[in-house]
Amino acid sequence: MPDLERRMTMVYVEPVGTGASGRLADPRDYTIATYCHFLHAVIRHLGHDKVALLGHSHGGFVAQRYALDHLGHLSALVLYDTSPVTGDDFWAAAVAALQDFARLHAPERPGVTSFVGELTTRPEVDDDDGATAILRKIAPAYFHDYWGREADFAPGREALRMYAAPAWGQEPPFDVRGELPGVTVPTLVVAGADDFICGPHWARMIRERIPNGQLAVLERTGHLGHIERPEEFAALVRDFLVG
Repeated sequence: MPDLERRMTMVYVEPVGTGASGRLADPRDYTIATYCHFLHAVIRHLGHDKVALLGHSHGGFVAQRYALDHLGHLSALVLYDTSPVTGDDFWAAAVAALQDFARLHAPERPGVTSFVGELTTRPEVDDDDGATAILRKIAPAYFHDYWGREADFAPGREALRMYAAPAWGQEPPFDVRGELPGVTVPTLVVAGADDFICGPHWARMIRERIPNGQLAVLERTGHLGHIERPEEFAALVRDFLVG
């Protein structure tokens, strides 16, 4: 997020099991609690009394849980394209939205009809290349208009990497709806209007439960507003955090 780097210090976390971070011995241990444990270690290592925490998508689940467990370490919270709950209803809504996407684009791009199956396929625990291939294939669904701006987005699509082992974590469905009133730090909730998986419905659910929160919806934007509309996204976050 280079636009934000110009005004503040950004620390990007590669969660355990991804990027250059290490791997867990047992893939079943990739849980929200595990990610919070390592995130807390990073924040303590930074040596600041408080930080502003931005969590995107699954990172938003971790950020919510972290805020609930370690509120005293936060000055502010940004929850971006995420949800306070997963489970059957959450996934059914995502599948239905992706089916709508496929119906819209199938006449010109028949390959999109396989996107739903790819989304719900769990890769083999050690098959990073296979997981990456799936993510790159279905990546257009995460944008408002991928093909209309393919020249802008294609290089990033080819650079995407996915790590398979974290998909094997075993834990109950995520649900912090009843706890969110305990998040009392200033909170910005951001969602892309056309995000098929963590759109405005889930963002409003968070906003309604956090007493000191505000909601921003980016129009004509999918799951990756910081890429599709970087200036608008950066302005939202920058104005919220530093004015």
